[in-house]
Amino acid sequence: MSCVVPMEATDTTIQRAGATGNIKATREDWLKLALETLISDGVERVRVLTLGQKLDVSRSSFYWYFKSRQDLLDQLLDYWRQTNTRFIVERAMRPSATVIRGVMSIFECWVDERLFDPQLDFAIRAWARRSPAIRRALDEADEERVNAIRDMFMRHGYDEEDAFVRARVLYFMQIGYYSLELNEPMSSRLAQVALYLRSFTGQEPPAEDVEEFSRYVEETISRKR
Repeated sequence: MSCVVPMEATDTTIQRAGATGNIKATREDWLKLALETLISDGVERVRVLTLGQKLDVSRSSFYWYFKSRQDLLDQLLDYWRQTNTRFIVERAMRPSATVIRGVMSIFECWVDERLFDPQLDFAIRAWARRSPAIRRALDEADEERVNAIRDMFMRHGYDEEDAFVRARVLYFMQIGYYSLELNEPMSSRLAQVALYLRSFTGQEPPAEDVEEFSRYVEETISRKR
């Protein structure tokens, strides 16, 4: 997986000798590698010595950027909050003329992994099974995401209980989809967009809205190529 960690890097860098001369290991290098390791191998493998060996820098260089391993883990957790949770909430809060449009905005998170990275989300869920503190953070994130979607439905006239159930169905269905690792072609999913919109909202989606979302998907896929 290609991880882009949009965290502000410090100007200080550590020089390491290599076959091609001096190479800089930045704070972003540490964060990017730690994030990739968390996703591929789990939190137990996010170790200062292991990361330093992979970066070919001394372990002491780590402490130019981080107070401790726990500081690094805290920053990884914050990165997850500032991406996966933040973008779902932002899309749910986006002004929309209709509930169909509101749901389509949330659907963008399921299409563009720059908005929601399912591998990162499940790395956090695996971590939560080992840590009560991470479990609490995960529960809070799930609640925040569902509540944001619920509020979107309420803004479009659904009563609170109806909006809450629809939000849970929309959100947890997608989390379950990722959990089961279903490898369904995007073309198949797109063919069912109108049915999903109708199921989640109880309203008939206009053809032009479905077409617009299909164009968004195609453009997103094109960017990845």
